[in-house]
Amino acid sequence: MRKIAFLIIFFSFIFNLSSQELNCLVTVNSEQIAGSNQQVFGTLQKALTEYINQTKWTNRTVKSEERVDCAMTIIINSRDNNTFTASLQVQSSRPVYNSSYVTPILNLKDNEFNFNYNEFDPLIYNKNQFDNNLVSTIVFYVYVILGLDADTFALKGGETELKEAQNVMLQAQQSGIGSWQNVVGEQNKFLLIDNLLSGKLDAYRKTMYNYHRNGFDYLTDAKSKAQQAIEDSILSLESIFNKSVGNYLIRLFFDAKSDEIVSIYSEPTKTSRKQRMLQALKRISPNNNPKWRKLN
Repeated sequence: MRKIAFLIIFFSFIFNLSSQELNCLVTVNSEQIAGSNQQVFGTLQKALTEYINQTKWTNRTVKSEERVDCAMTIIINSRDNNTFTASLQVQSSRPVYNSSYVTPILNLKDNEFNFNYNEFDPLIYNKNQFDNNLVSTIVFYVYVILGLDADTFALKGGETELKEAQNVMLQAQQSGIGSWQNVVGEQNKFLLIDNLLSGKLDAYRKTMYNYHRNGFDYLTDAKSKAQQAIEDSILSLESIFNKSVGNYLIRLFFDAKSDEIVSIYSEPTKTSRKQRMLQALKRISPNNNPKWRKLN
């Protein structure tokens, strides 16, 4: 009887472990405040790693090999007792079909990640109210990662997850913290999720789907067709250029994709819209012009 009970617990554990959605590498970098008690940072890193990777975030059934690879790097800039000033780098990627290549999906930096934390504080998220900025920020980006990843496999496939991120933002606005507020000209968490769910900017999410599902996933089997789909998807970003303050989504896309695009098109190609795409790249992402000049 004990053996049966043990097997039930064991297989339940294996099932739960394989059903989690994220494989997240969490790093807490405290090099800038050397001399401070470093143990708290190791504790925080371990706690966040377990919290993100062992929480079931959606109702989807996810196999172990289907977990989303991502990374969150917290850089501590200063400390005053249990109050920390920091920035957060968020990255994610997804595999390309019939290939060993992984393509970057998200690469953004949040410079306004300030929080309170006492060592061994439990990490608990309440979706109905704001409790602390540490947990709310992490949960917000978890759902952004999941939403954008799902968008690359199905058109607007991440709607549920992005709306969960929106709910985190709405609850966090109670705090009065600036990065959650609607501040004109600020590229913050409010603007990120507001833009991602905006109907007038949905060309971004369509681009994410077409670029990956109709483009990259066919690069191995039908390269010319795939490159054509990639060109068409990038050209569609022109429709949202200047529709939002600071073109946040344009920047979001190319912060993740600029090096990849250069890699694809550095060698001569015969696709029909390549030159048109190059013109568009120079217009909508001028900060990357040194990279675009490498393209043939």
